[in-house]
Amino acid sequence: MTDTTAGPDSRVYIDKQSPDAYRALAATAETVKGVAAAAGLDRALVELVNLRVSQLNACAYCLDVHTRAALRAGETTRRLGVLAAWRDTELFSPRERAALALAEATTRPADAGAQTTAYAEARSALSDDEISAVIWVAITINAFNRVSVMSKHPVRENPAAPARP
Repeated sequence: MTDTTAGPDSRVYIDKQSPDAYRALAATAETVKGVAAAAGLDRALVELVNLRVSQLNACAYCLDVHTRAALRAGETTRRLGVLAAWRDTELFSPRERAALALAEATTRPADAGAQTTAYAEARSALSDDEISAVIWVAITINAFNRVSVMSKHPVRENPAAPARP
């Protein structure tokens, strides 16, 4: 009998195998979404954080989901195209740069030097509520990245979806 929770390389889709745990993670994500909104982080910035963390974690599934979400939130293809090299452009505001650096530091906590630098930058550009929200967004997307990477969630072509420029 074939296990319907397993992916194409016999990985267990842990979100399907342990739905209560996944629902708890999804509920956390909804709470964090509210925290981010209450802190004044617009959806486009939240999606930039989601995307940058997903890039660092090489999570194709989350990159697909959050690229589409960022475009819906008004993000431009130009900025999305250079997000991996955000430090080398002038396309991101000091506030966005601080959030991206803090998200990277949250994703790579063993790099204490980068963490100290990112936190100092965040302190100069973000409020305490915004700092907390960015860290929670990064923590949450890191968890989702691990679910998708370890489950090897596929990114499939959707022939019904219109192509985006």
